[in-house]
Amino acid sequence: MSTHLDPTLFGLEDAFNGFSVDDLDAAEVFYRDTLGIPVDRSEEPMGMLQLRLGPRSVLVYPKGPAHVPASYTVLNFPSDDVHATVRELTGRGLSFLRYDGMPQDELGVMTGGGPLIAWFTDPAGNVHSVIAREG
Repeated sequence: MSTHLDPTLFGLEDAFNGFSVDDLDAAEVFYRDTLGIPVDRSEEPMGMLQLRLGPRSVLVYPKGPAHVPASYTVLNFPSDDVHATVRELTGRGLSFLRYDGMPQDELGVMTGGGPLIAWFTDPAGNVHSVIAREG
């Protein structure tokens, strides 16, 4: 018995992920203008955003008042210089999260064990990170 799925069963090659927001307009402005991510907005009645992240895209869909922010990191943005990226994003108005018991420097970058990483939220409260690129 094979442990791998038949690739025709699922779209393994073009699988994608997504997360919800409470306000699609605020999300569009945040991802496009604050983070500089190319954003495509769907014209369908429910409306959705596609965040263009290199060869991949992430679906952002409106959930309105039923939205509950993800308490885990939904997107990680690799950086060659985490501190410079955090400074740039702070200059664009982002605040970085502080977690009790985590060794974080004055910018909010975790510096103890593992890769350098700093967390922030989008306007809907979903958690994202800037993380040191491996290699």
